[in-house]
Amino acid sequence: MNIIAIRDRLVERGKIELSDSFTGNPEADALLKDLDKHPHAFVLACVMDRQISAEKAWIIPYRFLQELGEFSMDRLKKLSELDVRNIMSPPKPAQSLHRLVKQMSTNFHLAIQRIGNQYADDASLIWKGNPSSAEVVYRFLEFDGIGPKIATMAANILARDFNIPFADHYSIDISADVHIRRVFARLKLTTSTEASVEQVIYKARTLYPEYPGIMDLSCWKIGRNWCKPDEADLMCGECFMENLCPTAALRPAP
Repeated sequence: MNIIAIRDRLVERGKIELSDSFTGNPEADALLKDLDKHPHAFVLACVMDRQISAEKAWIIPYRFLQELGEFSMDRLKKLSELDVRNIMSPPKPAQSLHRLVKQMSTNFHLAIQRIGNQYADDASLIWKGNPSSAEVVYRFLEFDGIGPKIATMAANILARDFNIPFADHYSIDISADVHIRRVFARLKLTTSTEASVEQVIYKARTLYPEYPGIMDLSCWKIGRNWCKPDEADLMCGECFMENLCPTAALRPAP
């Protein structure tokens, strides 16, 4: 097995991979990508990304836009926490924007206040000015409800998808979710199929210390699309890692 070749291909793919869609809704995606006029939409979507599908979490700012008719910081700052909760939880429970309505309403409201008070209503100040990756991750960590996984994911998306310049990329870790942990195990980058999140993070740092997170999206797409949990469902023939993957090499020929 050639670990260097595996790393190099994941890095190469990571440099060209982009998120296909944040929400599956073009109008919602346009709001999230509007870092000039609505940078707070991106930040608030990150705050919402917890214990629900990413697509459902990231569409929440757009749902507020639909309800309010606008998504300016001036309008958002006028919302009380109860206002936020009422929008998050429509009359029909099945229409709730999040499964943790009370907690995430609080986090959403606090995030608006932080953007207003600490960043003078301009969330892009979180990443403007060529800051270090560690500083950007730290600033996201200051928001209630954002942990290391989402903070590094946010910095990674800004660097990779939006070409935001950072002084370095050392602190942009891989976001080791279930898909990425499975792919690392199948590629034999980790020695255990039960490798912890921390083990995967540090392995990625070992493999490519200058930008560990550059392998994130390529690994996530492999796990989401082809490297299924059940080995009977593996789609190795469609995966760009097939000829380097030790697991694929052990499978019988079709």
